[in-house]
Amino acid sequence: MTKGISVVIPNYNGKNLLVEVLDALFKALVASKLSYEVIICDDKSTDDSVALIRQHYPQVKLILNEENSGFSPTINRGIKIANYDLVFLLNSDVKVSESYFEPQLRYFVNEDTFGVMGRILNWNDDGIQDGAKYPAFHGVKIKTTGNYLAENPNPNDWLYSMYLSGANALVDRNKLITLGGFDELYAPFYVEDYDLSLRAWRAGWKCYYEHFSICRHQVSVTIKSKNSKNFIKTIYYRNKMYLHFIHLNYIELSLWFLQLIPELIFSLITGKFYFIKSLRLFFSSIKKANQSKIRLYAILKESKNSRTLKEVTDLILNSIKQKKIKKI
Repeated sequence: MTKGISVVIPNYNGKNLLVEVLDALFKALVASKLSYEVIICDDKSTDDSVALIRQHYPQVKLILNEENSGFSPTINRGIKIANYDLVFLLNSDVKVSESYFEPQLRYFVNEDTFGVMGRILNWNDDGIQDGAKYPAFHGVKIKTTGNYLAENPNPNDWLYSMYLSGANALVDRNKLITLGGFDELYAPFYVEDYDLSLRAWRAGWKCYYEHFSICRHQVSVTIKSKNSKNFIKTIYYRNKMYLHFIHLNYIELSLWFLQLIPELIFSLITGKFYFIKSLRLFFSSIKKANQSKIRLYAILKESKNSRTLKEVTDLILNSIKQKKIKKI
């Protein structure tokens, strides 16, 4: 692969932020002193995003979906045509700092690096949205919201992250292609970034968090503007079910199904019918989820350093035992 950075941005109705996002991105790419390209995959936007890109950013490679497909299918189209050895996965509502890439390149000296993400701040202030992802469980249930930081961050830190946020992640393209990109089972949105990173960890690679790479995120601009709260919750919980089904072993999976029973009863009592709908959607597509599980195990079979979910968790937790951290 040619050395450089291919930026892949999925866009849906992101016109209001695109100028700020792209202007900041090009400054950061120039500062990296690497060759680069920017690919925007538009997911059938109904605003003037495409016209804006064509008029003001002719250097951008533009891919247009014929129908609205969701995050994974859209970003995968860009990944497939990327020309450089590093792929930067960026949301259209995330603005990077000019020095964003500089602290991250050191990670790719190691052959087992899959990727690295930066610190995500609020769009208008310095509140931290995302740090390194902390592995946590409730029984066998995987929790997806924990973050941690070093108490006294310094540029020599190497912090593992359970997963890389899909909002900003610099990854090794060859490894990304080996994994098949994002699993389109998770379309239209949510949890696909956790699944991709977990597949990378289990294939024998590593994911990192770089505190001194900074970007700013305008929270859920596109998802919330298009979808109802109940629909968002329905898809989120369905996709978490996919995550468990794909990555838990058969004993853990049996225990997880048992954990679903009280959750289902609680949902019925409290009127949280979106959870019931999530469960129905999950079981109606369980054959597709099983195909994803089979593909994962085929990749693990080819790996010399494959890991179980527990081994991934233990590796990350042991790496921070002697470090002073704070959870956020």
